[in-house]
Amino acid sequence: MASSEATAQPLRRHHIPVLELNEVAWLPVYIDGADEIDPNGAMIKGGGAALTREKIVASVAGRFVCIADGSKQVAVLGRFALPVEVIPMARSSVARALAKLGGEPELRFGQDGKPVVTDNGGWLIDVRGLSITDPAALELAINQLPGVITVGLFAARGADVCLLGTPQGVARTEFTRSHGLP
Repeated sequence: MASSEATAQPLRRHHIPVLELNEVAWLPVYIDGADEIDPNGAMIKGGGAALTREKIVASVAGRFVCIADGSKQVAVLGRFALPVEVIPMARSSVARALAKLGGEPELRFGQDGKPVVTDNGGWLIDVRGLSITDPAALELAINQLPGVITVGLFAARGADVCLLGTPQGVARTEFTRSHGLP
């Protein structure tokens, strides 16, 4: 299973089977990176524009393993811009609401000068200037905004295990989570 078409295409070219999520009830483990991870396993993801599919795949995983380099570990999330995937017609209204939450929203553009379009047909707003001290509450608040597909905060379903590459080797951190999955 791949969380983006950009990942699935090379797998298929190498004749590696890629299952669709609707073909499986759950995954024993999901391994992915993060743009930032805090001491409680909450993450910012979506720098690669696949946040919605990553969140869906993570939601059916028994264990979520985050692999990242040590620079991704932060005390408080928000140094990396927070991606929010939106329905295109809601871009302005969502951006105004994000500004009221204290952020500086900016539509993400590709190299072609056009808005980045996700695999789901959404656009991305990157929110800068946030200090995310309560990731779960902010995730819920942003997800409730009309027009938001999802936010790149992974707090309600954060990492179970984080493997961070450091100059001293791999640092492993386990987080206690309850998902109700096998």
